[in-house]
Amino acid sequence: MNDLSASTVVIIGGTSGIGLETARRVHAVGGKLVITGRDRERLRSVRDELGSATAVLDLGDAEGPARFFGELPAPVDHVLVSGGGPFYAPIAEMDFDRARDVLDEHLLGSLRIVRECAARVRPGGSLTLISGTHARRPGAGLSLAAIAAAALPAIAANAALEIAPVRVNAIAAGFVDTPLSARLLGDGLERRREQLRATLPIRRVVGPADVAALALHLMANTALTGATYDVDGGQQLIP
Repeated sequence: MNDLSASTVVIIGGTSGIGLETARRVHAVGGKLVITGRDRERLRSVRDELGSATAVLDLGDAEGPARFFGELPAPVDHVLVSGGGPFYAPIAEMDFDRARDVLDEHLLGSLRIVRECAARVRPGGSLTLISGTHARRPGAGLSLAAIAAAALPAIAANAALEIAPVRVNAIAAGFVDTPLSARLLGDGLERRREQLRATLPIRRVVGPADVAALALHLMANTALTGATYDVDGGQQLIP
């Protein structure tokens, strides 16, 4: 096991939700943080709270990852990618320019991060990619979200071989009660919460802390690489 108190952890997309909760947990055990985001005001707030180094990074910028990692002062121990949320649209109504941008960010953006981690993460360190469970069941409007969710496990598995001994894993999160979920669902948020409390085997809603706990375990457990781990409260078990 790694001692995270002696680690430098980069969290890409660490100003809200899962990324921010993971950052708080790394901070609590004494780890050194570098946090990226798109919103300068949120980055400033995180820097004030955690005393972390911060940087603006947009995964849709093809040159952004190389520039960001190239400016890091030394090799880092762990990288977590908690980027933008899923994109929902029926195929008949899809904005294909927007769809191309989303796929570039989620898929090529992840590959760009993998390429930089090969040189900038110390041997035995880790890269963790966060995705969703949208590929498990088809549904109207889920095509792009499903494509991204299906691709991330394949990226993680192949990258685990290509950049070894850096370890690469993915987390497939079901519904997580985050500010992003609140924005997506609007007035339907509480109804969704009630439905999940009634139907999930765990009888509660999954929160950012549940995913963050697994993220820290994947960083610390040096036997884990090339796999995808579900955090969905048993949602996939429900007919």
